[in-house]
Amino acid sequence: MAHVSELEKFRVPLGNQQIELQQVDHAGGGMSLLRIRIREGRRFTIFDIDPATARRWSDAMRHWADAQEAKAVE
Repeated sequence: MAHVSELEKFRVPLGNQQIELQQVDHAGGGMSLLRIRIREGRRFTIFDIDPATARRWSDAMRHWADAQEAKAVE
């Protein structure tokens, strides 16, 4: 059985999707995973990702967000 801890929960302003970030710790030890749950109406999309993938994904998102902010300032 896994222990799930909620990290963050929010709604996307455009589209109204609900995003949940959770930490999943498996019984007996092992690697903790980041669970990303996206709810769109009745449909769920769930990703369980490792720390290296989480970092790569977050770096790409931050790079994109920083570029959008730089465009807005120009």
